[in-house]
Amino acid sequence: MPHIQLNNIKLFYIKEGEGKETIVFSHGLLWSHKMFMEQVEFLKKRHTVIAYDHRGQGQSEVNDSPIDMDILTEDVLELIDKLVGHPVHFAGLSMGGFVGMRLAARYPEKVKSLILLETSANSEPVENLPKYKFLNGVVKMFGVIPMIASKVMTIMFAQSWLENPKNKDSHKKWIKELQSNKKSITKSVEAVIYRKGVEEEIRNIKCPTMVVVGDEDVATKPEKAKFIQMAISSATLHMVLGAGHSSCIEKPEEINRLIGDWLVKF
Repeated sequence: MPHIQLNNIKLFYIKEGEGKETIVFSHGLLWSHKMFMEQVEFLKKRHTVIAYDHRGQGQSEVNDSPIDMDILTEDVLELIDKLVGHPVHFAGLSMGGFVGMRLAARYPEKVKSLILLETSANSEPVENLPKYKFLNGVVKMFGVIPMIASKVMTIMFAQSWLENPKNKDSHKKWIKELQSNKKSITKSVEAVIYRKGVEEEIRNIKCPTMVVVGDEDVATKPEKAKFIQMAISSATLHMVLGAGHSSCIEKPEEINRLIGDWLVKF
């Protein structure tokens, strides 16, 4: 499977399709490129689609270097230069959105358009830190044990999705994905919970931007998406009913439609 050697790390990625427009998918914390497979399958018919794993997650390497949002932004900057060589459409969910906002604000020549799903321009709310630090401490000692995975699922998915018996098999699949994380995932968790806000920096983003949020997202609530939409002059906002913090998994048809309609404009 393909890896790309960057300055000090190897990142795993997949590349599908041969379309003129290239879209790069950047996943959320505790997941991998796999969360976007429905979008990859849908979009590869007309576009070139790249989905990669952040350092320290999925099948990418982890090393002794620190992890923070600035480092992850530099990773994807180098990945775009080496794999694509021209401006891309960048789609980031949650942690991937933290990266996407920094990329578009700091390197506007690399981003043709920006798609932000279930993300926030703010630092982690102080009231969340004790809970997340406790969970991360348990993971550091024991890994993502079933108790932790079950708690995380209630953060990552809408309550209505979790309670729907039609999602039983999908629920099992994604809780298994959570439990596959190694103990080293704690470095990535710390990068997220101690991240700096970019409230002012995103006002520099000029590229067309689509902001998407699930109406049941408890991790980055809809008001966070509204703030981003109002801060970026070129941004539009879409709310996905019945989705939580993982709309690309919970409502893949709706996300495919939104992104497909978005890319037709270019």
